[in-house]
Amino acid sequence: MALALTGFSVVAGGLLGWVNDVTAEPIAQANAKTLSDAIAVVVPGFDNNPAEAPETVEVNGATYKIYKATKDGQPIGAAVESASNGFGGTLTVLVGFDNEGNIIDYSLLSHSETPGLGSKAADWFKKGAKGDITGKNPGKAPLTVSKDGGDVDAITASTITSRAFLLAVNNAYAAYMNQHVDGASGASQQKKGAEEYEKADTTNVEPVK
Repeated sequence: MALALTGFSVVAGGLLGWVNDVTAEPIAQANAKTLSDAIAVVVPGFDNNPAEAPETVEVNGATYKIYKATKDGQPIGAAVESASNGFGGTLTVLVGFDNEGNIIDYSLLSHSETPGLGSKAADWFKKGAKGDITGKNPGKAPLTVSKDGGDVDAITASTITSRAFLLAVNNAYAAYMNQHVDGASGASQQKKGAEEYEKADTTNVEPVK
């Protein structure tokens, strides 16, 4: 019995290792394509390969990936990967900025928000939608929901998710501009704004149902 169990374990382990080896490359390729497609959405028009050599930058203790886009050798903006804690868990977003720090578009890469409510963040803040953030520049003022005195409409019944999403966008901007301006510029102001935003009181926020 012991020999049989040992043999079965060895065979099973070998099969699992083989399956992992066989699927690892296709999974990696699929993930790379998903990322490339997302970058193309948020920073359209580039002719380089931004996903090939992303830069990393640390802001307020968190690390961000920056995918710089160029056309004919000239920078046209970048996509920044940023995350924050939403209602159901980590919310990860890819935000596209032009050279001046204006938001071009975004793509919600992953989330654990409530289906039909917090999950609406994938489209709620898109161009022409109710919470449209495209064209806005977080360096002029951190993006906040109207309930907190800002000018962005929160997702209905999902204020916590909306705050988390905008925090991720604000921090993405801070990371991006940290690569382009000095410490006395809007980047340092944005970092301060993001810190204040993160500490904002949420005790009166309506729960997500």
